[in-house]
Amino acid sequence: AEGVILVGAPKMASALFQSTPSLKKAAGIINELESEKFGKLLARIIQKLHLKDEPAFNAEEQEKLLLALKLDPRGLELVLETTTFILQQTAYHIAKPAVLKEHLQNIGLNEEKITMFVQTWTSQGKAVLERLRSRAFYPNQLEESNWRLSLQMAQASKSRLKVPSALFEFVVNGDEEKQKIHVEFSHHELYDFYTKLECIQQQLDSLT
Repeated sequence: AEGVILVGAPKMASALFQSTPSLKKAAGIINELESEKFGKLLARIIQKLHLKDEPAFNAEEQEKLLLALKLDPRGLELVLETTTFILQQTAYHIAKPAVLKEHLQNIGLNEEKITMFVQTWTSQGKAVLERLRSRAFYPNQLEESNWRLSLQMAQASKSRLKVPSALFEFVVNGDEEKQKIHVEFSHHELYDFYTKLECIQQQLDSLT
């Protein structure tokens, strides 16, 4: 069977995070930090973003940060958690710099700190995504895919209409063994899946 070619997929809007009181509070603290010191903190966090079980700063380093940044423990925790969260969401959505900037403006970051975030992501985003892919957000990775078209009779007993569907087999490599996952798409479901893949491809292309 021949593959289905779909055109005119609409571009999907990116939504990285909502403007919450917690994020706005963190933004206010970040705005008051010395740019040079915050830049070093930002660089360390993005370098270790792919390490799930290793914090960007150990306990001893956090003690030094309290003094260097003149923050209390809760303030430092909020800065580290928020900065990490923003970068994680940016990486997860493969956000464009303009989208990241808009979201940072919405939570009240000043232009200087916004520029630092955007420049950091623009210069290191591609490397971050490569490290995340090697580590992977999820343990299963796709190794092979197969597909075929199928025609089924409509459920209504009086109808002789044949309903087309696409059957996919995804072979994934888990921590211990390979698995085969079978998925069936209707025409509408396949189109929706295609538009999402198109959006992902566009976002990846924007970083190359």
